[in-house]
Formats: sequence, C-alpha cells, structure tokens
Amino acid sequence: MLHFPRTELTKRTVDALLGKEVLGDAHNGLFLAAPRRTGKSTFLQADLKPALERAGVVVVYVDLWSDIRRDPAVLIADAIGRELLARSGVVGKAAKAAGLESVTIAGTLKIDTTRIGRPDGSTLPDALRALHERARAPISLIIDEAQHALTSEAGEATMAALKSARDQLNQAGAANLLLVMSGSDRDKLLRLVNSNAAPFYGSQIARMPPLGGDFIAFVAGRISAQRADLPPVDTATLAQAFEVFGHRPQFFMQALSDALSPLSDRTGPFEQAMLAAAQQRQADDEAQMEADFAALKPLEQAVLWRLLDQGPRFRPYDADALRFYREKSGLPATTPKAQNALETLRARTPALVWKSARGEYAVDDAAMHRWFKERVSAGTWPPVSAQGELPFEPE
Repeated sequence: MLHFPRTELTKRTVDALLGKEVLGDAHNGLFLAAPRRTGKSTFLQADLKPALERAGVVVVYVDLWSDIRRDPAVLIADAIGRELLARSGVVGKAAKAAGLESVTIAGTLKIDTTRIGRPDGSTLPDALRALHERARAPISLIIDEAQHALTSEAGEATMAALKSARDQLNQAGAANLLLVMSGSDRDKLLRLVNSNAAPFYGSQIARMPPLGGDFIAFVAGRISAQRADLPPVDTATLAQAFEVFGHRPQFFMQALSDALSPLSDRTGPFEQAMLAAAQQRQADDEAQMEADFAALKPLEQAVLWRLLDQGPRFRPYDADALRFYREKSGLPATTPKAQNALETLRARTPALVWKSARGEYAVDDAAMHRWFKERVSAGTWPPVSAQGELPFEPE
C-alpha cells in the first residue's frame, strides 16, 4: 500500500522521547491510542522506528498481536533477546550456531537470551542494561498493542519489570530507555496507567492524531500524477469518504483501487464511487455488529449491553448489574450465570469481550461503543432481529 510519511508527527514524537520538550514527559514512557486500522502500526514501524534509528537509538519493536497464542511476556523477552544477540558480534553468532544463545557482558555478566525474564534467567532490567551497554546507545522498546500484556500474569509482571528498567536506566536526566506503548483501545491501555496498582501509574494516554487533509492531498497528488485523463480531483468528497471509512487508510486505498480500475463499472466520478463504497462499508460493519448481538442469548445480550453502557465502570457481579441482567433478559441472573455468559462472549470467534489477568472486562472491539452510542442517541437500541424479539429461553 502507498505509504504516507507523517514527517511532522514523527519529528515531534522523537523530540518528545529524547526529552527535548521542556514540558513533556514522553521520555518516561509514551502511550499512544488509536482505533484499529487507522495507521498506528504503520506509523510505528515505517516512520517512528527509522527516525529513532537515525537519531542513534537502538529500537526493539514487538507486536503483541503477532502471535496471540504465545504469552505476551515471552514475545517481549524474545524480542529483547534477539536484539541483544544480534549486537553481540561474531562471538554471539557462533554461540547461537552452537545452540548456546548466550551473551557475556563486560566479561562477567552472562545472559542466556532464551531465558530472559524467566525465574531461572536474567531479569528484563539486566537484559536491557546489557543491551544499552553493548550498543553504547539509548534503547527504545516499542510495544504495539501493549494492552494485550494485561491478559496474562506474566505479561503484567513484564510491565512492572519494564517500569523498573526505565527507573534504573533513566537516572540523572539521561534518557537511556525510551518506552513506547500503543493500543487500539484507549480504555484497555488506561489500565497501564490509571490506578495505584498500574505499572505506569501517573503517565498519560495520548490520542494519536488520525490521518486527515494532508493525507488526502498526498493521495490526490499521486492520482493527478498518474491519471492525467481525469478531471481535477474532488478532494472534499475524498475527505468525506475517508471520514466515513473511519480514517482507515487500508479500506480507503482498497476502494480507491477498485474505483480507478479499468475493470470498474462505475458511470460517474470516481470520488462519488468512493463515497458510496465508504457508506456501504459503514453499513456492513454496523450490520455485522447487529447480527452478532442478535445471535446472542438474552442473558448474553444483557451482559454485553451492560458492558457497552458502563465501559471502564463495568462491575459484572454487583447487585446493580445482576438487577440489570434480570430486567433486560427476563431471566434469573446469578453471579455464576453472568460469569458463564461472559466466558461465552470471550470464547466467540471473533471474541466480543476482552478480559485482563485481574478479571477486568472490556468490549473487544472498541468500535462497538460508537455503534452503541449512535443507536442509543437515535432511539434504536436495543437492536431487534428480523424475527422480532428473541423468545424467552428458560435455563
């Protein structure tokens, strides 16, 4: 896909991480939230990572959604271990070939890169300190979809260890460990910073600015350069389509490719075809959420309804919640039954509910909150299936 370099945002972010902004605190940890598919991971990998490397920073990038079957703690430790081994030179390569995969720092500290963060291995702070000493440069650890770390006890412990490593390495005003953590759901990411028990308590969540007019101008320029046969691009309609697409460049560019294809059967301006495709995508997304909701049993619907309504305030088993479930489902609601409903919602493919290792719940796809609020505002909540209200199902 065509890459749009976010030059200004990249520069500001790098300056903030390096402590060049007097009033900023990003050098103690930068937490970025942006909805799914809006270009967050592309920015981290294609813009921020290269810019930090040009500034002399060693960057370790890990996506916790790259393999959701593996514990997030293992993914983070493995990424650090690979970078440490790569920085170990010929000796490290020879050790890896022999199956030893260990690195010796300053002639005394020996680190087995396959056991970082485990009870019988080196701690994460030791491994990051060793990487810093070996590279003789600041280290930036970029963790994409960082909220996924909270789904396991080991992942939570890893977050605490990274906070300890930051405190140890960033002393006397030196920013030697730059932590960047991103998430596609701000409510989930907040759990890293918003309570006394959170590992990065006191840090702030920054909303990553969505792509906007500069992206549209960039795309329009490419269209004009490649398609001289077209009239001047209607950027206002393209911008409207992009907004309806939810500022998601992948869907936007796919629709653009279809609209400009020589095989396209469009009869009017391609910009209008783009807007129609965006409206259809929005309708399809909402229809899918409605179908998912309608397919649930009454008690599952009531639990999901409560979660959508309460957000971070959701308490699944208190008296108010159980009363809500009874009123909305027309069924007896007990703590075990509510728990079973939540587990069913988590077990669906794709999952409708997310759970942290501490037993906190959230809607898996944050886009459902927007859909819910719009339906409530329009007076069309709850959705009713084509067959009408779901029948009473005794348990």
